[in-house]
Amino acid sequence: QLQLVESGGGLVQPGGSLRLSCAASGFTLNYHAIGWFRQAPGKEREGVSCISSSGGNTNYADSVKGRFTVSRDNAKNTVYLQMNSLKPEDTAVYYCAASLFFTVAADEYDYWGQGTQVTVSS
Repeated sequence: QLQLVESGGGLVQPGGSLRLSCAASGFTLNYHAIGWFRQAPGKEREGVSCISSSGGNTNYADSVKGRFTVSRDNAKNTVYLQMNSLKPEDTAVYYCAASLFFTVAADEYDYWGQGTQVTVSS
């Protein structure tokens, strides 16, 4: 069964940090770009970041540039999203997804995780 599983979400105070993980089972991520997306209540899903299959290319939404860092460890079949200087507006369910293409277009992603909640609040 092909599956992506996110972990690492939680409640954090403004200015704090979290590291999300996206682990794959049933297939290797080595040939897939991975995207991180988020959806806040009442808002549309937005792309946060993506990383190419090799890790050599990355992309970030303007809202997270300089605060979030995406990385991957293909040996562990896992991709990470390090989130620093978190703000209340970062509160959302975060999803990872896999695509054969390095793209920010959500409809190009074939496999999706179930999401992990990130809440930034004092």
